[in-house]
Order: sequence, then structure tokens, then C-alpha cells
Amino acid sequence: MNHPENTDVTSIMKAAQDNLWLHFTRHGSYRDAEMPMIVRGEGSYVYDIHGKRYLDGLAGLFVVQAGHGRSELAEAAAKQAQEMAFFPLWSYAHPKAAELAQRLAAQTPGDLNRVFFTTGGGEAVETAWKLAKQYFKITGRPLKHKVISRQIAYHGTPQGALSITGIPAFKQMFEPLVPGSVRVPNTNHYRADEITGVPGMTPEQYGYWAAERVARAIEMEGPDTVAAVFVEPVQNAGGCFPPPPGYFRRLREICDEYDVLLVSDEVICAFGRLGTMFGGQKFDYVPDIITCAKGMTSGYSPIGAMIASERLFEPFKDGTEMFAHGYTFGGHPVSAAVALANLDLFEREDLLGHVTRNEPVFRATLERLLDLPIVGDVRGSGYFWGIELVKDRATKQTFDLDESERLIRGYLSSALYEAGLYCRADDRGDPVIQLAPPLICGQKEFDEIESILRSVLTEAWNRL
Repeated sequence: MNHPENTDVTSIMKAAQDNLWLHFTRHGSYRDAEMPMIVRGEGSYVYDIHGKRYLDGLAGLFVVQAGHGRSELAEAAAKQAQEMAFFPLWSYAHPKAAELAQRLAAQTPGDLNRVFFTTGGGEAVETAWKLAKQYFKITGRPLKHKVISRQIAYHGTPQGALSITGIPAFKQMFEPLVPGSVRVPNTNHYRADEITGVPGMTPEQYGYWAAERVARAIEMEGPDTVAAVFVEPVQNAGGCFPPPPGYFRRLREICDEYDVLLVSDEVICAFGRLGTMFGGQKFDYVPDIITCAKGMTSGYSPIGAMIASERLFEPFKDGTEMFAHGYTFGGHPVSAAVALANLDLFEREDLLGHVTRNEPVFRATLERLLDLPIVGDVRGSGYFWGIELVKDRATKQTFDLDESERLIRGYLSSALYEAGLYCRADDRGDPVIQLAPPLICGQKEFDEIESILRSVLTEAWNRL
């Protein structure tokens, strides 16, 4: 592979070591090791600075839906930047933001017609909580401010979004956080026996039980104080928990009964990840607010959005009321232009249909791994899958903290990468491997993923 002109590999690697502060990264692990340096992407693959190729099993970070190297998306950005690179949405509009808002509103369920642009997912979650608080204050229910979310759920890093996040280890260094956030059990049916204390629940029974925990939490806090419930269609952290049948139907009823907003956090699950444009459509529920980001541009330019029901915009329509909130780069003209080109590409290549048709194929390919003693569960939806690793399949016994540390950070993360698969080995809950490849993938890539996982997981088991 030719390196870019005048680029000295050694000097770039040194710049990374000396000046770059990576996100969610233990820099100590690079004291005596080279920092991975990805220089280009093509289709479902990325290449490092030494020219080695990796299958992008995580679509960057659940982002690159249309695959790497799509020239039409780069061209859309360049064209818009020449015409008008930047103007804020503070009291002024610009055409690409208006066009994108209309395009999104046409594809959302129900009357979710009002699009408030941000630059990413955490900001979209922050926006949704702020809107929920203000909406109830100005409609005569000023005590409604609390938020209910699920255990091990990740909702972002800003102070408000981090409060809603249900992963204690990510929060403790930044406490005290925004008060008013309450946790309920998640929808991990594989662990239902230990979560409920009731052995043998069917998925339907467990879905009802988990939804009822939300009702109990609202009652416990006092319905007059609860503003919103934040849930992902398929929960990411903990390793891909799809909703049991009936869960969202019951959750919608509960939110309606207590006048609580249902916020669908679709930062990962929107834009085809599950085979539908918006994640809630896969499970047939209509939320009051959708938060989204990542796949809207396939990552070619940063953008996010909070999409709200018309009812929530109503108090702001007339008079002097204002939502005093915004971001300099929210709805950036270049990002909005790229998003529109990305949605054109989705239609032209029928990416939603492709994911829907291939979901059973991807599932069946990954389920071949269930013959390995270390694989306890394979779960997910669309192109979004988690493989839970266990010490004992019969008892579902998981790894202790020390074993998990040795398994995940000591071996799996680097071994999978060295074998040519970029994905995530994660232990925010029980140890899992997460997979979310670009939506253009098919059987060839699924087989490659399965084959690399098989060899690396077999070796991991032998090491235990």
C-alpha cells in the first residue's frame, strides 16, 4: 500500500503517542505497544498504516451503514461546503437542514414531525431530557423532571445523558451528576432467572415483568415527578438485549397511563441497523421522542437529532415561549447535505430490504458458534448482535472480574484485531462480543466473522 505523500509513518505514530488523547482508552496499554492507526476504508474493510486489512465488524462505532469509501457522500460534502459551509440554526434556517428535517419527519412513526438537530447522540439525549423538563413546566406540571432508564444502558457522556446511563463504573468519577435519574431492570432474557428471582419465565412473561418494573418505579417516585422513560429498541451495553414480545406494547400503555414521555434512544438502532429506518418501527411502537445520530450520515460527517411529537412542540408554537437550548454545529449544512445523500443511497440500494433479508442468514451464521463451550448466548436483531461468553454453558456461570479482565483486555480484544476483525469485546455487563458490520455486508463477510471468532474463541477457551 502506498502511504500518503510526505507522510512518515514513524512521525505520525509519535504524534499519536505524544499528543493524542484517545476516548475511553487505557493509555497505559500503549506504553510498550504500538497504537493502532487506521488510515483508510473501502466497503466493509479498513486498513492500518502498515497496509493490513481488517473487516470492520462494528461499522466504526455502529455508524458506517453504507460502508467506507462512498465517493458520492464525500462529493455531497464538498459541493455544500463550496456553496455554504456554515450557518447556525439560531433564529435562522438554511435549506439543507429544512429539507433533511422534512425527509426525517416523513419516515418517522406517528406525528414525530419536529426535528431539533445536534452534532451527536449524547447531545440528542441531553436535548430530550431538557425538553421533557421544560414541556411539563410550561404545561402546568412543574414537578415532573425525573427520568427512568435501564440497568447497564448507555445513553452518552454529557452530564445529563451520563446520569441516565446505567453503568456505575462510567459514572463514579464524575459524580455528583444531574439528580433525578432512576434505574429499572433491562430485557436480558438469558439472565431472566437471576434478574427476577423467578425461574423459567417465557420471553413474554419476562417482557411483561420488565415493563411492570417501570410502572412500579413511576409509582415509587410519584407519577407527578416522573417526566420520561429512556429506552433503546435493542439495548447496546451488556451485549444486545432485544425486547421480549409485548414489552414495548406494555411500556407504551404504562407511559400513557402515568403521562410520562416515552423516549426511544435510537442513536444506534436508527437508519437501518435493525432493517427499519427507525428502531421502534421494528417492534411496532410509537415513542414521544426519538434520539438519533450515528448512521444518519453513515459517519461521513457528524450530526444528531432529537425528533419530537407535534404535541411537544405545541407550547412553543405561539407567543413568547422559547426552548433556550442549542449547539453551534447542530444541523451543520455540510452534515445535513451528506445525510440527504446518504438517505438517497439507502433508497437506491434498498439497504433496509438488504438487512431484513439477511438478518436470518447473519443469525444462523453466528449461531453456528453455539457449539463452542465458551459461547452461552447469541442474540440481537438486524445487523446488531451480541455473543455472551460463559464459563459454564449448563449453569450460565459467568466470569469473575479478574477472569473477565484477563479474557477481554488480556486476550480477546487484541487477538480478534490481530486476526483481522475489528469488533468490540465488552464487559460493561457480563462479557460479550458485539457485532454491527456495515449494512452492505452479506454471507461472505458473515462467514469471515464466524471463522475468525471461532478460532479466537477456541484459543480463549484453551487458555482458560
